[in-house]
Amino acid sequence: MAQQNPEKVKKLVVLTARVHPGESPASFICQGVIDFLVSQHPVAQTLRDHVIFKIVPMLNPDGVYLGNYRCSLMGFDLNRHWQEPSPWAHPTLHAVKQLIVQLSQDPVGLEFYIDVHAHSTMMNGFMYGNVFEEEERVQRQAVFPRLLCQNAPDFSFSNTSFNRDVVKAGTGRRFLGGLLDDTSYCYTLEVSFYSYMAAGSTSPVPYTEDTYMKLGRNVARTFLDYYRHNNFIDDNKLQISNHINSMEVLSQGRQGNGNGNGRTSGSERRAERKNQSITGEY
Repeated sequence: MAQQNPEKVKKLVVLTARVHPGESPASFICQGVIDFLVSQHPVAQTLRDHVIFKIVPMLNPDGVYLGNYRCSLMGFDLNRHWQEPSPWAHPTLHAVKQLIVQLSQDPVGLEFYIDVHAHSTMMNGFMYGNVFEEEERVQRQAVFPRLLCQNAPDFSFSNTSFNRDVVKAGTGRRFLGGLLDDTSYCYTLEVSFYSYMAAGSTSPVPYTEDTYMKLGRNVARTFLDYYRHNNFIDDNKLQISNHINSMEVLSQGRQGNGNGNGRTSGSERRAERKNQSITGEY
């Protein structure tokens, strides 16, 4: 059999959200990820060249439609039924689990599974991960949240924890962490319903739709940092840093080009926000 061309090898990432229908911030994070990945930003283009993203933005559409906070149409907490989902009682979960099992057997291999949630008591964004016996695997699992903490001012590595809580055994993160091989990483990404504390800040900053989506963009671009860190993406082939620097200069120039009194019009501000997802601003 002919060897696979290294230039064609891609990594595989699965991201899911809204398994708990009341956790609407998860949808804005997911929107931020999607908007960034399909943009013309050079980071997004590089990621599309090297990584396959499978995104399920709403695992519990019936619960969302009904306005439920945690359960499905049938009254189940779907995030406790990953072990044996029923095609009748938990159809979306059953289908996504089958897809993930299939992807895990693909020659490409599934490397990341991230399930996005919102938290009702804690602040900031943070992650839950699994506990392993091998210290080297434990250290590898901590790399992605550490990189995300560097990219996202609202993400807290100190709030991130790794556990094997018995009551979480039926969650996607716990079940798939045991199902997939030791080269895969499974996380729950949580974000506060309310606010975050930035480094050096003494007062919480309320979350908005825009800041949730910004966290999503930062999650997406952290995959580039991760794969550059692991030498999967060659820095010599990237022209990203120069492009980002030029766009930052362009943004600074825009800030100085007001209407003569240092102010910008509403239409200019809207255009600026729209451009943020495709410039060096995250």
